[in-house]
Amino acid sequence: MNVSRFTATLSTPFSWWSITYQTPLNVIPPSTLHNPRRLPLFFCSDSNATFTPEPSSKQGSLKSGLYLVGTPIGNLEDITLRALRVLKSADVILAEDTRHSGKLLQHYSIKTPLLSYHKFNEAQREQSILKRLIEGEIVALISDAGTPGISDPGSELAKLCVEANISVIPIPGPCAFVAALSASGLSTNEFSFVGFLPKNASARRERLMASANEAATQIFYVPPHKFSQFLEESSDLFGEFRRCVMAREITKMHEEFWRGTLGEAKSAFSDCQPKGEITFLIEGKPICEAESPSETQLEDELRALISNGHCLSTAVKLVAAGSSMKRKTIYSLALRKFGKQHNGLNDVES
Repeated sequence: MNVSRFTATLSTPFSWWSITYQTPLNVIPPSTLHNPRRLPLFFCSDSNATFTPEPSSKQGSLKSGLYLVGTPIGNLEDITLRALRVLKSADVILAEDTRHSGKLLQHYSIKTPLLSYHKFNEAQREQSILKRLIEGEIVALISDAGTPGISDPGSELAKLCVEANISVIPIPGPCAFVAALSASGLSTNEFSFVGFLPKNASARRERLMASANEAATQIFYVPPHKFSQFLEESSDLFGEFRRCVMAREITKMHEEFWRGTLGEAKSAFSDCQPKGEITFLIEGKPICEAESPSETQLEDELRALISNGHCLSTAVKLVAAGSSMKRKTIYSLALRKFGKQHNGLNDVES
């Protein structure tokens, strides 16, 4: 019997091969054996030898439930072995775009049927999907890229499953904002993931104003065609000297990380609109003992918010969130300056 080393490329993960011999093993040097009947990465040319893969003890048949499967955000290699096993074992895969996800499944020779599931049809699909889950099927949910339910369809279906006592199983994988944060160079001790900002200008400004006053790193998803608008609005509220990072096309061929201040970003991208998926990070507000704003400054802030359509009570809350002044003090000022213009002012907590 001839024995020689070889390098194996396997389609399924394993740790050892069990080799059963019908001939003596004294031809193999004892120093090469960890176990008299088990060899790592050895090939036996004896036709009487049989090879039996030992499955991992952590693997087994999947239980029924909704599996939220993380998929690559650009590089097809960024997928876990567990994710591939779930996708192969599922009865159906819900996909945001079946044509897009079909390329991923084809790359890994996965034949599981695809069913479209996106923001325009999720309400119509939910009951039929719940019925399949109740009947004991394994349903996998994927988005075009990243983790389902994070700025993508999936959260409502997961909520319905929880309410119906159906298992919801996360299969961790890539996530654009986590990847961007890890390589940003900004603080990772505390952060707020905002995602996509509201389309409404007033709601968008309110959200940015709240973020500008937080000490945690702020993370946004920004469509390329709205990038210039985002820089204008954020630099106005955060200040042009706040540090920021633009992460673009993460894990793809043209991956780019740009670092600087918001003012520098406005200048750098004034004439060129970046392409691709953009994750934008802004450092948190420095924690320091700030001087108390003057009454005139508070009045100006209140007036600006009111002119943008906020009721007086909301304006007080927003100004108080970004000030070291007590809300009760700002409330008194608001009543004195604007109370006559706004009857029925809601109570504001002190």
